[in-house]
Amino acid sequence: MKASLGGFSFYQLFSEGEMDIFGYLETVKHRYRLEAVDLWNAFFTDRSVPVWKLASDDHLRKIKRSLDEKQLTVANLIVDRAHLWDPDPDVRAQLHRNALAHLHAAHLLGARTVRIDANRGPGEMTEEQFVYTVLRYREYAQIAADYGFTVGPENHTGVSLDPRWMKRIAEAVDHPGYGILLHIGRWNDTGEQGNRLVAPWVNHVHLDARTLASPGAEDAVKALADSGYEGYWAVEYNAPSDPYIEIEWALASMKRLLAAVNRTAGQKLEA
Repeated sequence: MKASLGGFSFYQLFSEGEMDIFGYLETVKHRYRLEAVDLWNAFFTDRSVPVWKLASDDHLRKIKRSLDEKQLTVANLIVDRAHLWDPDPDVRAQLHRNALAHLHAAHLLGARTVRIDANRGPGEMTEEQFVYTVLRYREYAQIAADYGFTVGPENHTGVSLDPRWMKRIAEAVDHPGYGILLHIGRWNDTGEQGNRLVAPWVNHVHLDARTLASPGAEDAVKALADSGYEGYWAVEYNAPSDPYIEIEWALASMKRLLAAVNRTAGQKLEA
């Protein structure tokens, strides 16, 4: 089964200094017996600066060796603080350089997909922002395609929470190296309609505790499978307490959900 576990799920342990990148990889492989990870760049960046500074290539190669030793696939690289748009052009330039550095890191780490946000925080899309966003994603998509992966936004924050805008961007970028990380149940106000609007471009999927416990979860997964989605399904769940137990529940719930869709709809969701 193409199951993965997001590094952000261990935010509490990481922020308290109780887990590093290598402990995370050990946990995914040996505690949960998975074969894929969603790496979160906070585990290997300097977060003391507004635009997080990426670790050296040497450190990234150490991470890659650990991944290979455990036979772990990087289903997705989650990149924070390298989003495309900021009103300040100087900040935009810094973010762009950081995004390019992370695309290089994704290549070194062997990532299948990369998430780079469109913007952070609230905001309405201006024509200037739209044009800039399309051009940058097209540039990043070409780099990703050259390296053998795909890149794009998540319905995570700001304007990306509007699926109509996400669809418009995807149609304008129009590149095989572009894809959308769909976090099921995270749209502003469109419900499952948002999933259908972006389904043709989905390259990775996140599910959290709220989604997994909702009555519409099976329908959402089935709709994606029906649309032809064949990528990884990842738990991203920052449990407020007892993270190891809560994540074990979430992974089991996700696997149960995927198995149910397999049975009832005849979908092939296994690797």
